[in-house]
Amino acid sequence: MSFGEEVAMTEVTSSDFCVVGYREDDVWEAEVLPVAVTESLDGIIHALRQVPGIGGALAMTAVGDDFFVLVRVAGNHVSVFLSDLTASVDWPLAREVLEYLDIPIPYDEELDQVLPAGDLSILADLGVDEMELCALSGDLDLFPDEVLESLARRIGFGQAFERALDDVAGQ
Repeated sequence: MSFGEEVAMTEVTSSDFCVVGYREDDVWEAEVLPVAVTESLDGIIHALRQVPGIGGALAMTAVGDDFFVLVRVAGNHVSVFLSDLTASVDWPLAREVLEYLDIPIPYDEELDQVLPAGDLSILADLGVDEMELCALSGDLDLFPDEVLESLARRIGFGQAFERALDDVAGQ
């Protein structure tokens, strides 16, 4: 399935992207979603529901140098994780995630630390537990794209993840 055929691709940079991973015939596949689709949580969820993998699909979205969002859809079940809820002050996608999770947007005085929100066990069955996900989310020495690349490697689709980003960068 090629997402680029459905929506015209806009520029994807190394710091703004959404890679969808799914298993097909016991092999991880990965594709980059068009930026237009990834500007909203509903767009990401809708795109994930189009993925052919029988085990569902996982979207890994990096937004600038600020935060990342994980969305996992399996059947009717949707899990969402936001690496830093304070990003909701500046970024519409982060605000949409908090609204989806029914978490209030923080006030300025609450913005002194990185706090993840959502389903901390979103990757637990794939080998990344809650503690590890929280530790990676709070590591201020890593950019969101670096965290997502590390997560992709840990859950088994690092090469497919890197190929998907390389394909877009090469276009």
